[in-house]
Amino acid sequence: MRDGKKTYYLIFLTSLFLVTGIIQAQPVPANDENIPYLMTFGGHGETSWGDDDFSQTFFFKIPLTYSEPFYIRVYDPDIGGDVDEINGVWDTKMNYSVYGGEGSWSDDDARGIQPSGNYRSGTLLASKVFGNDDRYDDDWYTFGPFNPTEGERVETFEGYIFKLICEGISGDDGNLYRYYLSTLANENRPIENGNAFTYEYCFRMWNKTDNISHIYPYIDTATIFVKQVNFDWDDDGYIRVVSRVRRGLLATTSFEDEWAESKIKIEQEEINSSLDFQFIKKREFLVKNNNVVISVENQYGEYLEFFTVPIGGVPVFKAQLEGKKINK
Repeated sequence: MRDGKKTYYLIFLTSLFLVTGIIQAQPVPANDENIPYLMTFGGHGETSWGDDDFSQTFFFKIPLTYSEPFYIRVYDPDIGGDVDEINGVWDTKMNYSVYGGEGSWSDDDARGIQPSGNYRSGTLLASKVFGNDDRYDDDWYTFGPFNPTEGERVETFEGYIFKLICEGISGDDGNLYRYYLSTLANENRPIENGNAFTYEYCFRMWNKTDNISHIYPYIDTATIFVKQVNFDWDDDGYIRVVSRVRRGLLATTSFEDEWAESKIKIEQEEINSSLDFQFIKKREFLVKNNNVVISVENQYGEYLEFFTVPIGGVPVFKAQLEGKKINK
């Protein structure tokens, strides 16, 4: 992270965490995101099914003020049954690994979007491989307990950061799953002021034409413009960008097994707030089982966090501050 950006980011993001009063860590994906499932395919999967690299990393923030044990729960961690997506026969195995300690977030490779280099940085705290196992089908598996101080202390976030990597190690089926950051092992009970974020989102769209999904990249002080990159959108409707000053501008979208990108000039009123990327499906006919991958980077090539609880709250367009169109 560039020194100038890090300084501004520390000051403004920390203040926003304190001022906005985030009160709980929610399911991942969160309720405001309206995303049914995260998606990761087996390591021998076909990218045309909607996963470019068969790996997904999420980070969990435990506030410095929280000192009790906590748990990370995974819904439907196995690959089989009614929730997941079969490709021929169930032959997929998925590895979930939890990391803490120094470097788990701060290592450059950990904040990238590809499973390469030292992306598994930090100290391995827990790991488990799942296949087709009825015990966990449509049910929860719990990692932990963890002590908050086992994470990497990051002053930027006023918290300890833990990393969870879900990666397909064999097979070609699709794993649909969710997370929950909880104070209890057998119940989903939120941690006050907790949060979760990722740098590349791979998720399943609803199999309904009237549901709109959302993700919320945070725009810090050093950002002049951003570039959104999406993969395998399947020409399924459009992606609309909304903010305090954007009523609804369209981003370039991809076709099957293809990439697309477009640039967005950041307006002054959008700094220190989140953008709302809205994923709106076609209404004419249903594109079923659409999985999409998206990331957003700034002018330095640094990837922006998608916080499941958007920093500064869900952005609401204000007519008197209407901004300019997307620069492609």
